[in-house]
Amino acid sequence: MLLLIFAFFAITSWIVSSRLKSKFKAYSKIPINYGMTGREVAEKMLRQNGLMNVQINCVQGQLSDHYNPANRTVNLSPEVYNGRSVASAAVAAHETGHAIQHANSYALLQFRSALVPLQNVSAKIMNVIFIAMIFGAFAFENYLHYTVALQIIIACYTVFTLFAFITLPVEIDASRRALAWLNTSGITTHETHDKAKDALKWAAYTYVVVALSSLATLLYYVMMFAGSRD
Repeated sequence: MLLLIFAFFAITSWIVSSRLKSKFKAYSKIPINYGMTGREVAEKMLRQNGLMNVQINCVQGQLSDHYNPANRTVNLSPEVYNGRSVASAAVAAHETGHAIQHANSYALLQFRSALVPLQNVSAKIMNVIFIAMIFGAFAFENYLHYTVALQIIIACYTVFTLFAFITLPVEIDASRRALAWLNTSGITTHETHDKAKDALKWAAYTYVVVALSSLATLLYYVMMFAGSRD
């Protein structure tokens, strides 16, 4: 059953990711007003929102764009950083939207940031438990009962699921801020605005898949635990 869950969401994730890359490639060929690069879009959006203490970096990788609240940096992939297209403008504005959330003390972003250490610890605990169960099942049983291990796994996946579902409104809000600013600043037009919206929509779908996958896995282990007590 667990393998079926993983397989289903792995395939779904691949489909969504492929569609996102396809959209990004198509919209990367459509220029925006003023011929601004992604870096320039982010700079202008930060400046107009009074954020002068946020640094913009170019980081390696495809679609590796992210905002880091720990050091207040907007990190853009080379295609976005140097791109002069609808796709690069949309992504750059979205990541800048996170910087604005941070500056405005957006509650859900703060909550997600607070969960990061707990999620990292949970991931390490999960790795230890799974390795022990795979390579030392008999010895493992002597130190940690099966039902206790399930309870720990459930606790860890509860953290993962909570983090994934908190991420959804954070990402949606960042896209909302980005699209509103792109429209009012005149960077996107009537013809290009829907394309920017579509690109960010498919990016959001990747987070939806992660959240549903985490929830499905959590429910699976909850049912396992309930069955072990019958």
